[in-house]
Amino acid sequence: MKELRIGTRGSPLALWQARAVAAAIQAAGGPPSELVPIKTTGDRMAQAPLSAVGGKRLFVKEIEEALLAASVDLAVHSAKDLPVEIPAGLHIDAALPREDPRDAFVVSRTRDELAPAGAAELVESVGPSARIGTGSIRRKAQLARAFADVTVAPVRGNLGTRLRKLDSGEYDLLVLAAAGLVRLDLAHRIAACLPFETCVPAPGQGIVAVETRTDDSSTRNLVTRISNTAVSAALRSERALATALGGGCDVPLGAVATVEADGLNLRAVVASPDGSQLIRAQARAPVVEASALGERVARDLLADGAEILLANLDHL
Repeated sequence: MKELRIGTRGSPLALWQARAVAAAIQAAGGPPSELVPIKTTGDRMAQAPLSAVGGKRLFVKEIEEALLAASVDLAVHSAKDLPVEIPAGLHIDAALPREDPRDAFVVSRTRDELAPAGAAELVESVGPSARIGTGSIRRKAQLARAFADVTVAPVRGNLGTRLRKLDSGEYDLLVLAAAGLVRLDLAHRIAACLPFETCVPAPGQGIVAVETRTDDSSTRNLVTRISNTAVSAALRSERALATALGGGCDVPLGAVATVEADGLNLRAVVASPDGSQLIRAQARAPVVEASALGERVARDLLADGAEILLANLDHL
């Protein structure tokens, strides 16, 4: 079998994910892989707010173009970076085992004496008017709802850049995906993880997704060997909900499906950007009904008032 070419972003986390996919394919009897780092428009515009520069598509556009042009054989993404619409001719064929999907508070090295029992205690110990950095409107809305007297400020850049800004004193706390910190051996920087009741993660958070061309049956057959069935179902559920709500980077939308003994448990939230309004929904279903579960929870959110919140976002 010929060597596979894996399209990926060039950040340390993206390369970690691509190497994990390459190792899994080879362990499953597939060929070795070559990593092909591709700089995306989102990488080049690292300091601008996502909603201002075109959203999540900018982090995958050039990689998907290379995949469609057969310059690479498969693409590896953080599932939360994938827009709700996949280009014609491409398909998500695998999801690796999920790392912790929660958001996490990270404190500056200058405040590493803090040892709180949880997220609320951490914010209290940092003190009034804590400056919290995040580049996510979803996180900003939920943090504003959960914690009074904090200032949520924008931050962009890869993981290393954000941590440097934190340690230089620009922020008191950062909110980052726990999964990325764990995968890059930075779990020791996590001061507290945010429970789902406080901050529902982004759809796909903690999942590594593999995208292929629909007409490349040989690569698809290899890739499906490494897919985790339960995680794939969770991802389908979360993406079905996001699709039904038209969720993009400018929508304060969270969704996480956990695999339990009786199937999937899907939690979701839609909020106003300032967190003053927040609508939750939750439901369970067998794993085989993953997509239908996502659509059902989306309908519940819309029926409870999310339709009005989403319509108001269009006028901001």
